[in-house]
Amino acid sequence: MTNVRLEQQLAFILEVDKLKTILRRSRILDQSRYENDAEHTWHLMLMALMLKEHANVQSLDMMRVLKMLVIHDIVEIDAGDTFAYDEKGHEDKFEREEAAAKRIFGLLPEDQEAECYALWREFEDRETPESKYAAAIDRLQPMLLNYHTGGLSWQENGVTSDKVLKRNRTIEEGSEALWEYAKNLVRQAVDNGYLPN
Repeated sequence: MTNVRLEQQLAFILEVDKLKTILRRSRILDQSRYENDAEHTWHLMLMALMLKEHANVQSLDMMRVLKMLVIHDIVEIDAGDTFAYDEKGHEDKFEREEAAAKRIFGLLPEDQEAECYALWREFEDRETPESKYAAAIDRLQPMLLNYHTGGLSWQENGVTSDKVLKRNRTIEEGSEALWEYAKNLVRQAVDNGYLPN
């Protein structure tokens, strides 16, 4: 007898293994290679747990935050990683990612498909305290990698401090403390020559 639900779940699990092959623009700290999406996801989940005390809202549903973080980049299997500072790439980013969400989450049983799609949309819409905190963590993590690699990815892509501040100001929605830290990081990056004004 075939367990259809289990087969669907395993098909999804095998499909999302592809996340390990999606390269981002941030270098890992030893600068030997680019980070992949699966590594990024793990790092975000760990950061969300360790930095929760700095969230604007202390009564967050952390399981929901972690679910959003583990789900939100799965769409990049089909849509690719759109570089944070690529204005042209962002023009159709939502449409590409939504099509990917429907296909990839559509591998799951109907209830899990609906849950994953809803979590992905919640993260994208940034209207709940959980999604604002998750998005803050997602924005801070590449900044940390960029700073601690001497601004390598910023320099490779001609990114300025103004662009970094504009792109990442939404950190404040989830954590005022982390936004203060991020702004200070940008100031230090400029002072150290990692990031042009």
